[in-house]
Amino acid sequence: MHLGNFAAVLDAHGYDIEIVDASAPGFEQALKGAADAELLIVLGSTAGVYETDRHDFIAPELAAVRERLAAEQPTLGVCFGAQLIAAALGSEVRKGGAVEVGYRDLAVTDAGLTSPVRHTVGVPMAEWHGDTFDLPAGTTLLASSAAYENEAYGIGEWMLAVQFHPELTDEMHEEWLTGDLRYVTDAGYAPEALRADRARHGAAMQEASARMLADYLEHLPSR
Repeated sequence: MHLGNFAAVLDAHGYDIEIVDASAPGFEQALKGAADAELLIVLGSTAGVYETDRHDFIAPELAAVRERLAAEQPTLGVCFGAQLIAAALGSEVRKGGAVEVGYRDLAVTDAGLTSPVRHTVGVPMAEWHGDTFDLPAGTTLLASSAAYENEAYGIGEWMLAVQFHPELTDEMHEEWLTGDLRYVTDAGYAPEALRADRARHGAAMQEASARMLADYLEHLPSR
């Protein structure tokens, strides 16, 4: 996983970017070093938040996010990241009723219309997940989809979590489709149909995503 189209937006807003790879040696130490970052973005993973017995990185990442949220430090979660934030706030993360891969319309709530998520209105967003979670106490629901109620939620202006993948570029989509082909086809999706959807919706989604992230960054308390 990487920042995709988020990187250019962060760069334009003056952020120095440091990537902490959960699969790399020394992850826990690097995570501690990032604990006081001005902004922490938790990206996706093929792992489930509940798979702590299979993946050593989940427990320390969960602890670090929990500590950060308690201090109300700016945090943005994407897909697995949104699920991890939900778990850190005390909610259950579990397998959902369906695997979603492809572009889906969001139903943005009234609260979402006054948040950065408003930029997704009318623009199908990329989904690539099969897990879900309960909306954490103390958070505000910002968007839902036909299959999953909790597509986006937040706390004030400093925390934003989205189940969809706003960072996804065309190149990333092809990499995921190739690398995750078994997951995709087992869920009943045809690769060529997904590529056609990407061609139809990818550019508009990336523009909406850039506006969403820029809006979020510009309204952070520290900015």
